[in-house]
Amino acid sequence: MNPPFFVRILALAAVATLAGCQALEVKKPTVEQTAEVRKGPEDRPQRSITGFSHSLRCMDTLLLDYGVRDVTMLTEEITDETKKLNAGTRDMLISSVSDMSRRSRAVRLVAFGKDTLNVVSFLATAQSQGAYQAVPLYDIKGSVSQFDENLIKNQKDAGLGIFPYLNLGVAKDAASSMLALDLSVLTTSDMGVLPGVTSRNSVVILKQGSGFDGDAAYKKFGINYSMNLARSEGQTQALRGLVELAAVELVGKLTKTPYWTCLGVSDPKANEETKLEMFDWYHSMAATRIELIAYFQNQMRRRGFYDGPIDGEFNPAIDEAISNYREALGLSRKALLDEEFFYAFLAADHTKIPRPAQPARFVPPTAVAGAPGSPAAPAPAPQPAPLKLSVSAPKQQTRFARGESINLALQPSQDAHVYCYLQDEDAKVIRFFPNRFARDSRIAAAKPLTLPGSMRFQLTMNTKGVPETISCFATQQDVMASLPQQMVGTDFEPLPGASLPMIRAAFEKASGGTLAQENFHVQAK
Repeated sequence: MNPPFFVRILALAAVATLAGCQALEVKKPTVEQTAEVRKGPEDRPQRSITGFSHSLRCMDTLLLDYGVRDVTMLTEEITDETKKLNAGTRDMLISSVSDMSRRSRAVRLVAFGKDTLNVVSFLATAQSQGAYQAVPLYDIKGSVSQFDENLIKNQKDAGLGIFPYLNLGVAKDAASSMLALDLSVLTTSDMGVLPGVTSRNSVVILKQGSGFDGDAAYKKFGINYSMNLARSEGQTQALRGLVELAAVELVGKLTKTPYWTCLGVSDPKANEETKLEMFDWYHSMAATRIELIAYFQNQMRRRGFYDGPIDGEFNPAIDEAISNYREALGLSRKALLDEEFFYAFLAADHTKIPRPAQPARFVPPTAVAGAPGSPAAPAPAPQPAPLKLSVSAPKQQTRFARGESINLALQPSQDAHVYCYLQDEDAKVIRFFPNRFARDSRIAAAKPLTLPGSMRFQLTMNTKGVPETISCFATQQDVMASLPQQMVGTDFEPLPGASLPMIRAAFEKASGGTLAQENFHVQAK
């Protein structure tokens, strides 16, 4: 029995519609045209990713290796200037920085409102709130600066009509859009933008039909990172990738750590963009020479090749340390901070370079004995004296009114590294020296250090009148890298579960027992 005429019309319509669906290929040409937009002068390497979470974990390890700590930042509201997205961009940044600091505790991010006037007021009053609310050094500002929808679009339609019985149609469309995020780092001292510490990245999003069915493509250092997007994710997930990429880039540029290794660049000297980045870093620091020397004094001391001040001045000890490290990198033994050494240092795997048995030690110059013009008599070999430390307030004051400022003088009996902790009225332990304002723990015996001095924090007697204890430890070598991370933490932040006896035990172990400790007991009037 033949089917009714109307049923046959429906069957033919269904077949025609299915054929139309197959003919309506819009994704492939859109992908090809989008690829032409984002293609560089040559084919780029491709990497499939699910996000930059691996890069954030890599940065955590990198910050530990380079001894980065006490980087404090404000982040204001990151606005959407395009008014087309409804996403918590600032919250994405907070979680990204948190993932980057799980073990290193290198970066502390403080969320703040979008009113710049409130930020200035906060910075002006933060010092008076207590040591643990010291002023952050940097501020992150920026916005979602671009969202161009349907940058490239393809659409095809097909239909079948048999009046008055049937009117069917089918359509497919695919389009690509571009999303951009611009962030910069400012100094809180004058709210000026730090040159070169910016992040400007964009992502191309492929969209098909009513949802997202394609990918998000990021490009950095000549590498295309491709992320597949589910229909439920779309542009918000693409934005999260931009934020994570920006977090890696901003912190890497700010701390001058080779962040590109966490983005898949294996040979920075063979990559034009990273070579330019290293060139800029080197010449910006070498412009005054002090910053470049201090950078390597810190790095050589961190890696056990140098024991001396971080003052940005050459001395025989840092010359020897640089020569030894250059040799370890396969370079000449010249005591030279040239571009070749800087590039090799940033490209090196420092875990494969063993520490020397003894670091190159700085010996301060001494006055020549005897009358002018007469030969100096050989000095007898000095006997090693025990290390001692003095911690005192002006006029030997130990009692303070509630809310009164406390000033301390630290003086070791010989050049030493000093670390100070406060056990507050709630029995919480806080490290307040060295800190974000004074990163060098070394104090010369001839130059006592005043705390806070010119540093942008205050020590005050608590308003409860509860006694507090300040405990300072002096060691002959810098032991910060040898301390458990929970005993280092972030400056002005409580160390979870720590006590002063635990701190002392950690210092005794790290210093090999060569340790001086001095307590200063703060009492209320």
